[in-house]
Amino acid sequence: MTIGDALARATSRLVEAGVESARLESELLLAKACDDCARALLYAELDREMSDEQVGAFDANLVRREKREPLAYILGEWGFRRLTLKTDRRALIPRPETEVVVERALAHIRELDEPRVLDVGTGTGAIALAIADEVPGAQVIAMDVSEEALALARENLDLTGINGRVRLVEHDLTSGLGDHDFDLVVSNPPYVEPDELPTLQPEVRDWEPRVALVASAATEKLASAAREALRPGGWLVLETAAGAGDRVERLLSELGFEDVTITPDLAGRDRVAEGRWNG
Repeated sequence: MTIGDALARATSRLVEAGVESARLESELLLAKACDDCARALLYAELDREMSDEQVGAFDANLVRREKREPLAYILGEWGFRRLTLKTDRRALIPRPETEVVVERALAHIRELDEPRVLDVGTGTGAIALAIADEVPGAQVIAMDVSEEALALARENLDLTGINGRVRLVEHDLTSGLGDHDFDLVVSNPPYVEPDELPTLQPEVRDWEPRVALVASAATEKLASAAREALRPGGWLVLETAAGAGDRVERLLSELGFEDVTITPDLAGRDRVAEGRWNG
């Protein structure tokens, strides 16, 4: 089988499976099978014969994607801001909208010499590691209720080489977050309502960890608990469900946060809620 044949067949199979970006994903899966070569090189070698080992690896991963397993889990890594992180079923896949969360978080701590940051529900460690990477003086505590997620975050901590400035803690996401210790509390909390689960894409509904997706009133509980964790003048930055901006804005205002704002993601959907706590 040539690279060109494999690319054409894979694209057809993924289209039939309902994958929207079938051509792009076929290229990425093929590049991984061909010893992690660059996608651009595939088109320079469309007539090159693949080895039996490469064909076998490619077909196995293609079958996984046909079952709608997320591409990031199959590739085993995913880009997030300046980092490349290990990804698997132990945690949610880092998404572009969460990069907006990091951008808003950084806006509140860049000018501080040694900001203390609490990342609640760290998952892969994406938010915590991105902040530590881009604010070298930051001291970050990253917590999660899932032992498996924390193990993955530890692997990413080692992978990125960001050691000594991120501490991983197993802890419930919505209580006992601290005693006015932090300049920033940041989180991508579970915000899918249980009755919304059947409407999600199969990649999310059937593969990503349910504990990181669905939690009743997690945003409300987290925002309330954050008041005890933040120093006077500290900021809370939360990812929200698209369309939930008005509700979360009211929530933060009612809890006593000031300067509450909602920032859209690149698609224009409500995505990040933030507010300043003055105690």
